[in-house]
Amino acid sequence: MSKKSNLPDDAKAYANRGVAKGRQGDYRGAITDFDRAIEINPEHARTYTNRGGAKYELEDYEGAIADCDHAIELNPDYADAYYNRGGAKYELGDYKGAIADCDRAIELNPDYVKAYNNRGLAKYELEDYEGAIADCDRAIELNPDYAKAYTNRGFAKYELGDYEGAIADCDHAVELNPEDADAYYYRGWTKYDLGDYKGAIADCDRAIEINPDYVDTYYYRGLAKYELEDYEGAIADYRQAIKLKPGYAEAYYNRGMAKYWQDYYKGAIADYSQAIKLKPDYAEAYYNRGVVRSELGEIDPSWFWPPHLAWHEVITDYDQAIKFKPDYAEAYFFRGLAKSELGDHDGAAADRKQAIELNPALKDADSKPDSG
Repeated sequence: MSKKSNLPDDAKAYANRGVAKGRQGDYRGAITDFDRAIEINPEHARTYTNRGGAKYELEDYEGAIADCDHAIELNPDYADAYYNRGGAKYELGDYKGAIADCDRAIELNPDYVKAYNNRGLAKYELEDYEGAIADCDRAIELNPDYAKAYTNRGFAKYELGDYEGAIADCDHAVELNPEDADAYYYRGWTKYDLGDYKGAIADCDRAIEINPDYVDTYYYRGLAKYELEDYEGAIADYRQAIKLKPGYAEAYYNRGMAKYWQDYYKGAIADYSQAIKLKPDYAEAYYNRGVVRSELGEIDPSWFWPPHLAWHEVITDYDQAIKFKPDYAEAYFFRGLAKSELGDHDGAAADRKQAIELNPALKDADSKPDSG
């Protein structure tokens, strides 16, 4: 007796099983089934679109676009194919292309809630915050229970300085979906900017509980802990952010800030140096490295030897800070102090004058580094 296959040689059966696997998170298995369905019936637009969706989930955005292109060739009026292609273009940074695809999806289906939401995200990336809000408004009008639209509208309101509106939208988002890590993260970010550091930490805690790999949440929680002078806690959060994203220049920089306030100067210098390696135009990192080098030289003269060469290194850091941020008053001010150590009194006076012109408050400046 011949052994029969568990599934008939039927494109629809493979396609349906691929959809089911995709819903279970088995995207590779889904693609295998979609491949077989397409082999049997290469004229079915939905199967290409669904395979593109699975490729999207595996971050194969080029492959997703290619499948959606094929689906659109087969059916130029297939709204889902435009929507999915727009999502892949968004991930590749082609925001204008994403908007164009969402435009077409909405033209074909004027009630396409997710297309309005995604078009709003692309407009946000292009700094069209008013446009982003309008699209999220429309998505919410069509589906008042769509949590993501509230979260995304909150992002745009934040950028327009409407912090209270941003918090209100994120509040609504977490009411609708208590597992929306983005809503907690952005609400925490907004609370941070409002000076509510404890509230920011609480929201970041919840976002991390939902998504332990949410790298930016560790970073912002570290910023909030720093403001509360919990330097150990801040360093721990920056360490985790760096573990998840080794090229995170801002996390190295801010970890250096926290180490500075613990009087761990060599560790601070190492972190500033790594931040500069990752981001060579990081003006604040050059400035703060210069400050810490000079302070370390006062504490440990053996490290700052020979003095004339060490002071030149400090001045070089301030030079770089000014190069990348020409209106950096503090860098002029402290470069002047360093020049005076080398006996360059004319240069010191010129730098001090420039610093005070840029920031008159520097008449009473101290030598603590900038945050940022």
